[in-house]
This record gives sequence, C-alpha cells and structure tokens, in this order.
Amino acid sequence: MIMDEGSSDTEPEGFALLQHGHRDMVEATAFNTYGDRFASGSVDGKIKVYNRHRDGSWVLCDTWGAHTSEIIELEWLPPSIHPNLIASIGADGKFKLWVEDPTLQPGKGRRFNAHSNKPVWDLRSTSRSPFLSFAIKHNPETRHTYLALINRNALLSIWENEEPENMEGWNEIDRVNVCDRPSRGEEVSFKLAFDPNLEPCYNAVRQGVPRDALGVIVASMNKASIWRTKEISHPVSLGSTITKELYLAAELKGHRGLVRDVAWASGNTRGFDVVATACKDGFVRVYQITTPSKGDIESRSREYARVPDHFVVTAQRITENGVRNAPSGIGAGLASARPGTGVSRQPDATGKDGEVPHAATEVSRLEADRAPVWRVEFDTDGQLLGSTGDDGKLSLWRREPSGVWSKSSELAMTRDVPITL
Repeated sequence: MIMDEGSSDTEPEGFALLQHGHRDMVEATAFNTYGDRFASGSVDGKIKVYNRHRDGSWVLCDTWGAHTSEIIELEWLPPSIHPNLIASIGADGKFKLWVEDPTLQPGKGRRFNAHSNKPVWDLRSTSRSPFLSFAIKHNPETRHTYLALINRNALLSIWENEEPENMEGWNEIDRVNVCDRPSRGEEVSFKLAFDPNLEPCYNAVRQGVPRDALGVIVASMNKASIWRTKEISHPVSLGSTITKELYLAAELKGHRGLVRDVAWASGNTRGFDVVATACKDGFVRVYQITTPSKGDIESRSREYARVPDHFVVTAQRITENGVRNAPSGIGAGLASARPGTGVSRQPDATGKDGEVPHAATEVSRLEADRAPVWRVEFDTDGQLLGSTGDDGKLSLWRREPSGVWSKSSELAMTRDVPITL
C-alpha cells in the first residue's frame, strides 16, 4: 500500500505502508515476477522502483521521468525476456520499454534510462488518442514476444518480437476496431489480457485452432469479447509467408455498465478456458469458454498437432494517413493488407476462413457489496480469483468442484483510532 508523504508512519499488522514521494496521485503499480521489486507510476509522469530487503522493508532504488503526462499502466516483463525490463504507457500517447543497467548507482535517475536518456524502445499511437491498456506475452519455447495495445478509439493492435535480445525489433501483426469509437468527452473503459497458457486448450486444438494461436480478452466500454488469431498465407516473390490475423471468437454478454477489468485463468488442461470481468454494475462475472463441435465438419486434428489449412489472400499495399507502406522480406507478409484491417469484425458461426467458433457461458455472477468493481486477477493455478473495488476490500473467490465460484475470504485494512477518555 502506498501513502502520501504526510501520512502516519503507523503500520497496521499485515500491511507495509510506503511513503511514495510522488508529487501527485499514484495511478499505476506493479510487482515483478518474484515479488521483490515494486514500481509505481504517477500523474507527475515519473516512475519509482523499490527493492525489498531481507528484513522485509522496501527501499527506493531509482526515480526517473518516464512520460510527459500521467502514467496509465505499468508492467514488469517476464524474466525469461530480461531480468529487469519495465513497460509503461502514458496519456502522452506513447508505449515505452525501460531496461535497467545494474552497473549504475541507484538514486541518480539514470538506472532505467541509461540508453541515451531514452527508453530502449517506444511506440507512439498512430492517432491523437492515447493508449489506455496493454498486455505482453512471452513464449519461452519459440522465444517470441507479443504485445497487445488498445487506444481510446477502440483500435486493438498486436505486435510481435522474434528476438528477446533485440527489444527494438517489433513488427505489427494485425489491427482491428473492437467496438464503435466513443464520443468525445464520454467516459471510456478499455482493458486487455492475453491467454497466459502456452497453447490453446486441447479441445480448441481438436476443433482447428492452431497450437501457436494467440488469445486476447478485451474489455471495450460496456462489452467484453474473446479474440483469436488464425493463419493466413500471403503470396510473395519467392513463395508465400504465413501471418496471423485477428477474428472475434466470442462475446461475453450480460454487462450492465462499463467493464473495468478482465482476466484469463491459467490451467486450460481441463479442456476449456475460464475468464473473468469486473464491471461498474458491481458484479464480477466468470465465464467458461468452450469450442463446441462443428457437427458435419470433421475435427481437423486427430493427432492434436495438425494446424488448419492455410487460406490464400492477395497481397496488397495499404495506405495509412497518406503514406504508402512498402516493407520487404519477412516484414512484407506481416505488413501486407488483410481484408477488414482496422475495421470491426463479427464472429462467424460457420467457422469459415479458418475461424473456429467459440461459446461463452456465464458460470458465476459474484456480487461485490453492490460497489463498482475495478480489478480482477486469477492466481497462477486459475483456482482463486481476486477482486477489488470501491468498497476498499480485496475479495477472494474460489472455484468449487461443481465449477461455480463462491467467496473464500475477504481482506480489508482498518486504522486503529485511539480512544480518549
């Protein structure tokens, strides 16, 4: 828990209070994988990193100006990519990657931006609308890293990096509008989360989902949806190249307010996926995502290894903002035009063009004290779900053997008020 500098030093049992030292409100926080480092981002545009000592205390490591406006989200990248790599987005419309140089002295403001006082890589939103959420996934087997970004105009884009040693080499896979563009001045809500599993569940693979397909759950205003990637073959001068293209696999219905957060559970060995949403209407909803049989269409993967047939589309060049892109080599296939690029796409119930139909079933609707819910997150096993909202409590929900979810425990911090006689 982070406190202002003027707060009391009294620490309630079980909580560690940090005097963050930011000049404005803290909007983003993140732990690293091991839980021994902590980062905070503020409206003042600065990021602070804290290290945990053996005695349990937290000590400030470094502070630097990351963005020219408020920081919206922070995330530590998996240690399989780099031991200390931080990603951030700000209201200035930029996504940035910060790498630590452990040879520099802490507290000098250069430990995470020693790369000519700049991030190791940054990306500016193509429009004036800032990025509002991002998600990162790394596959240690293929060594590919994937980045998903969504901006205020509801434009979702997926990027790929094939070399963890070179964090500057990113290629855009696809982009699509997940919903209608919000009106100016309208309250908005967008969140992203990747499927954390290395492969889709075995039932999805049996129905034709490629083993290396990506899965993304997207919260867009008062809706939530599941997006998958299919494989597309593009003819080039020396043959063909295979790329990924997004398609809408399922819609998560039933929300009566803005969807504030989404989460995807690990452990899909049970043959289906489990996702959760946090909604402004005061409910946490848990959905079960399945891939029903296509009936008359034979299952494409009896050996659980065959990928669906590739569908050939004509390669073209696209024009964006008056500039014509003309990539070469591997990038040619990645940047080639795809039907429907940058526009809304509807789910195909027949599974045409390599699209595998998914079904979303709401298995539990959990009420959080009738207060708007802001965050949800699964544990590493996918059996425990945590949520927090305007009630100021951390609620833990556990999956029962029947598949429904029920409240397991509740955590809240209270301040002891001295009684005067």
